[in-house]
Amino acid sequence: MTTVARQKTPEPGPEATGSSNGRPAGRRARSRPPGEPRSVGWLYVLPALAVYGAFLLWPLVRGAQFSLYHWDGIGRATWAGLSNYTATWTDPTLRGAFGHLLVLIVFYAILPCCIAFVLVAVMSRTKIRGLTFFRTVLFMPQVIAMVAVAVAWQWVYSTHGPVNTVLGWLHDLGLPDWRHGWLGDFTFALPAIGLVGTWVEIGLALVLFLAGVQKIPRELYEAARIDGAGAVREFFTVTLPGLRRELSVALTLTTIMAVRNFDLIYMATSGGPGDSTKVPAYEVYNRTFNTGEVGLGCAIGVTLAVLAFAITAGIGRLVEGKGE
Repeated sequence: MTTVARQKTPEPGPEATGSSNGRPAGRRARSRPPGEPRSVGWLYVLPALAVYGAFLLWPLVRGAQFSLYHWDGIGRATWAGLSNYTATWTDPTLRGAFGHLLVLIVFYAILPCCIAFVLVAVMSRTKIRGLTFFRTVLFMPQVIAMVAVAVAWQWVYSTHGPVNTVLGWLHDLGLPDWRHGWLGDFTFALPAIGLVGTWVEIGLALVLFLAGVQKIPRELYEAARIDGAGAVREFFTVTLPGLRRELSVALTLTTIMAVRNFDLIYMATSGGPGDSTKVPAYEVYNRTFNTGEVGLGCAIGVTLAVLAFAITAGIGRLVEGKGE
């Protein structure tokens, strides 16, 4: 009689259960936290991404494409290669426009931040009554249309405007006659425009710095004063390090305002007298619509976008990197 040995069926291992730790196949090794899946988040940002792509990325790509052609905007375009970009740096007028931009960055970004730092340093040591009112007044230029600002400052700088009137009074007292046609003077037109930018941007920098000062522990100021620190030393050892990130934001925003400055130049001087107040943003408009050099105008715009990105990235590395 032959005995047939029964083979014992092996116990199902981890592989058979569909899980490496013996859990059922339908249950994942790592359970997902409750709530909607992470991919749903893209649905919330999709409208903003669509608008951003349609009105910023796509025009930038098309502008980069047009910059490689000689085109007047109407007729047939001809291939230009990189000649438009070469002209951006070899044309004396365009090279001067980029030089004017660097001057305006000083007035729009550096000078307002320095003035705002002085005001914040004073406010951090002295309690000022009506601070909210003064902060609102200084921030007000940010919410006024730049066209209205340009018209107002045209009157301020006019022959019979407040600036020349006050200078006339000083001349009557025996001081030299400093009256000028400010916006029509080849020497003073660009600084006059720059001072308008300083007036506009001080409020933005001040509000950012005041918000930053409130998060600095008061104990640091008290410790500095106990150690005998004066106002200057207290500023450089406590206030300035505590406002490092706010300074980066303020410099970035004000620099971008300087780079994209078009409406103030267009309304106040139209790039004049001569070429003394022309800036790249104005030249984009001028070359595209006035002289019919669409390819060159697009090349200036692309160059300006790259320059703005490089400057703002450099500000972030320089300001924020120092504290790390």
